[in-house]
Amino acid sequence: MEPMSGSAEDYLARVEKLNQLGIALSSEKNFPKLLEEVLVGAKELTRADAGTLYTVTQRNTLKFEIIRTDSLNIAKGGTTGVEIGFPEIPLYSDGVPNLEMVAPSAVLQGTTINIPNAYEAEGYDFSGTRTFDRNTGYRSISFLTVPLKNHDNEVIGVLQLINAIDGETKQIVPFGMTDQRIAESLASQAAMAMTNRTLINDLEKLFESFIQTIASAIDDKSPYTARHCEKVPVIAEMLARAAKESTIGDLKHFDPTAEEMNEIRMAAWMHDCGKVVTPEHVVDKTTKLEAIVDRTRMVALRLELVRKEWEIEQFKERTSATEGRGSWESEKGTQDLDQRLRQLEEDVEFIRKINKGEDFMTEQRLDRLREIGQKYWWTDGAGERHPLLEEDELYNLSIPRGTLTQEQRRIINHHVVVTKKMLSALPFPKHLRHVPEMAGSHHETMNGTGYPEGLKREQMSIGARIMAIADIFEALTAADRPYKPAKTLSESLKILGFMKKSGHIDPDLFQVFMDQKIYMEYARIYLSPGQIDEIPLESIPGYVAR
Repeated sequence: MEPMSGSAEDYLARVEKLNQLGIALSSEKNFPKLLEEVLVGAKELTRADAGTLYTVTQRNTLKFEIIRTDSLNIAKGGTTGVEIGFPEIPLYSDGVPNLEMVAPSAVLQGTTINIPNAYEAEGYDFSGTRTFDRNTGYRSISFLTVPLKNHDNEVIGVLQLINAIDGETKQIVPFGMTDQRIAESLASQAAMAMTNRTLINDLEKLFESFIQTIASAIDDKSPYTARHCEKVPVIAEMLARAAKESTIGDLKHFDPTAEEMNEIRMAAWMHDCGKVVTPEHVVDKTTKLEAIVDRTRMVALRLELVRKEWEIEQFKERTSATEGRGSWESEKGTQDLDQRLRQLEEDVEFIRKINKGEDFMTEQRLDRLREIGQKYWWTDGAGERHPLLEEDELYNLSIPRGTLTQEQRRIINHHVVVTKKMLSALPFPKHLRHVPEMAGSHHETMNGTGYPEGLKREQMSIGARIMAIADIFEALTAADRPYKPAKTLSESLKILGFMKKSGHIDPDLFQVFMDQKIYMEYARIYLSPGQIDEIPLESIPGYVAR
């Protein structure tokens, strides 16, 4: 066995450094930084002047991840932001293993390759290296190339170190056996850390894709709330970033980490997941009479039957008079029918108008509706007589505003309870543990009048308060809701201002939303040009420009 190079103290110091590096690698979450620490640490442990770290791709190539050459001040890849620019190295050429190049050979054979002098080595193609040397004046001599193997003994990368430097003479020397063993030990730890980080990253991507798939399915469930689950996270992220920089009130203590920002984003994506149990005929109810079937047409058909009955009745009276069985005043009879038909048309138009739910049902309108319901009767096929409007239809048409009854509104509101129940049942990791609270509280208010729990401001996290504003603003500016036309920015902000004044939304977050013009940042991307109007800030309730 070749003796270990250097003193015992030097060896122990390097082992200690190796241990420290292994601990650091196991906790590093940033993948490019992880790779950088591997190469820089390996160079330091083996006193190498240069080095390259490659990863094996699914394309059977080696990708340059990090390049360092201290004597030439070259630092590319990793966290430097400097693009490497070198093409990937193929592991195979026309199906033939690329054993002529050192790095691919180390991958394909799964063994460490230690070359004392590249200029004297045989069996490997160093033409690219020599071209680099000629162009830079560098001299690439000693090479230590170590494959990085995961727990399945699969090579996932290559660590290549160049030009070991003697600590005393500062001359280029071959990599000794101690250097090789330390590099191989580090490569083993690095491969494990890389595999773990890749696995965690892949699981996080899978989880996020799963969440977005659920959100997309909810959006697709109703054509009238399409992209709501997609757009709320956009507003939430914009507001969270702005709040992070604010010093207003509670926000001066709001300094979320990258993981906490991601937690807010995840909660925003999942805030309406409970709508999977909400009946579509309630979510999509565009008129007051709409149910599982649209009863608007049924009422229209009954009105047509009423019209036909009147015309048949007049025809019978006229026929009887002609046959001498009664009297018929032609002009008066026609006028009476015309008057009744005109009144019928007016009542039909009234029902059509209130059925949309756009106007508030005053007591006068309710009286007229009840009168219409009893004024007109129709006859079914069995000869039985029925009022124009059934009791349930009259109840639905009497909805004060909008298209939902109190019972249907409770069904819609129940989605928040389901959201919180569903998310609370999931074993979220520690960095996502607040997702159920944030997502399930987006209909709570600062004054405790919200639902489902009637929470007050101090009982809600800032993330939950952000969610509430994001949800409201998206709904106000949405152009695809059946029960209302799309509102302009100024209209939406006025409503938001009134909600701030009435204690519905967080005042500090509203101030940031206005000060930082989050509304305009969102509008430029998601609103139509017709919705982006002039906004006199002094007219926004509850807002004082700073």
